[in-house]
Amino acid sequence: MIRVRQVVVNVEAAYEENIKQALAHKLKISKEEILSYQIHKESIDARKKPTIYFIYEMDVCIMKEEEVLKKNKNKDIYKTPLEKYTFKPTGKIPMKNRPVVVGMGPAGLFASYMLAMEGYQPILIERGKCVEERRGDVEAFWKTGILNPGSNVQFGEGGAGTFSDGKLNTLIKDRENRMRKVFEIFVHHGAPKEILYKNKPHIGTDNLFFILQSIREEIKKMGGEIYYNTCLTDLEIKENKLESIVLQDGKTIKTNVLVLAIGHSSRDTYEMLYQKGIKMAAKPFAVGVRIMHSQEEINKSQYGCSHHRILGEASYKLTHQAQNGRGVYTFCMCPGGYVVNASSEKGHLAINGMSNYKRQSGTANSAVVVTVTPKDFGENPMDGINYQRGLEKKAYAVGKGKIPIQFLKDFRENKESKDKEISIPFKGNIHFTNLNAIFPPTICESLKEGIDAFGKKIKGFADDDTLLAAVESRTSSPIRIVRDEEGVSNIEGIYPSGEGAGYAGGITSAAMDGIKTYEWIAKKYKKL
Repeated sequence: MIRVRQVVVNVEAAYEENIKQALAHKLKISKEEILSYQIHKESIDARKKPTIYFIYEMDVCIMKEEEVLKKNKNKDIYKTPLEKYTFKPTGKIPMKNRPVVVGMGPAGLFASYMLAMEGYQPILIERGKCVEERRGDVEAFWKTGILNPGSNVQFGEGGAGTFSDGKLNTLIKDRENRMRKVFEIFVHHGAPKEILYKNKPHIGTDNLFFILQSIREEIKKMGGEIYYNTCLTDLEIKENKLESIVLQDGKTIKTNVLVLAIGHSSRDTYEMLYQKGIKMAAKPFAVGVRIMHSQEEINKSQYGCSHHRILGEASYKLTHQAQNGRGVYTFCMCPGGYVVNASSEKGHLAINGMSNYKRQSGTANSAVVVTVTPKDFGENPMDGINYQRGLEKKAYAVGKGKIPIQFLKDFRENKESKDKEISIPFKGNIHFTNLNAIFPPTICESLKEGIDAFGKKIKGFADDDTLLAAVESRTSSPIRIVRDEEGVSNIEGIYPSGEGAGYAGGITSAAMDGIKTYEWIAKKYKKL
């Protein structure tokens, strides 16, 4: 097969014959010489909107392949490389007990999947419920405001990413083809096949529910065992080696291999680990608001039309360097989505964005966040969590337990917004207030400057009646659990993994880190 890059086709004309014609032109052959092709990557070029192009990277099977390669001395045309995940376990040390994985977010789920597939029979510990029951608890919370601290948007099978857009894009380089493996596993369990080649792939919250159930059942079939509604509460360590773990009901499980995929909101678990001497470090993260716009207006800005029948709903990504030196950027943009109450602690309030696969809410929302560092909150590993909690406590107070919202004009002028009927859909109850009361002045200044700067890039972005909500406080973990080049913490047998450990930032990167953690284990230990 031949890999062909930079194949340009008008979006409105992206039919098989036209694609083949563009391929043939690029290869300097006739269409009839093309036996078959498949899309490797697809991205969008909207620089000449409203005329928009697909930019394809294709794998093509043709007649006289070697002859065509010799004829085309072009960096965009070359032999298709082998891009397949090929890791094989090489461990020699007998594993005395079954490995334990704490957390069923992407990192824990994919580490468990790979361990189970290779016969390691992992035990999974999840503090929340299975995704079917969790979904009911979350929807009840959005309606009533009554929080279940153990089963919510942050805790439960699938992790915090379950109630998100299911976005799979990441900037991580994938030399080992772990990302491809993650996507193949998702597709095997029901994700749309287009995620294998789309530049900005997404699954959608609605699809994730069923995909997670399928992955879980296969893990069980392969010998995995799952404990729901179960929290890790203690570690038994002897001579700097893990001996066993203790669960909230007092049960002890002997294990010498523990994957800590605890997610970024397991604050009590962080505290326990810190007290047990697990080495940690404070790390930067970001905090801010969610901003909402008509999806039609975003489509007009990005595509030149209010709706595109082929491309669906448009997204954006914006950055700004504030005069005070802070980085301001949009994060987790959800086309056609919802702002959701994502709280996990009583008396505290955090928000997130989510959307279903078809993105049909009519509203675009995105986080607009400002970087914060240990200089803002302290060098102690737990200080970042306390900083988050402080913001979330204020958000709960000013919102009177509901999602606090405010019009941009009032936010700029530091005055409370008055109640007004709005058409924007939320997942959770809302309360008009003054968001300035939540943040330190430097964060407020940075947000206002950043949003105004973004308004110069997207028409209508910074209009007076633009709606904001707070507080977006859990963009990433405020802690990194230190690990060495073999993936192990300062305690032998403990493998920190994923976003909660400080090594990922989203579904895909966390899942890839889970696979990497499996590899470290399988390089050292033989299966049972």
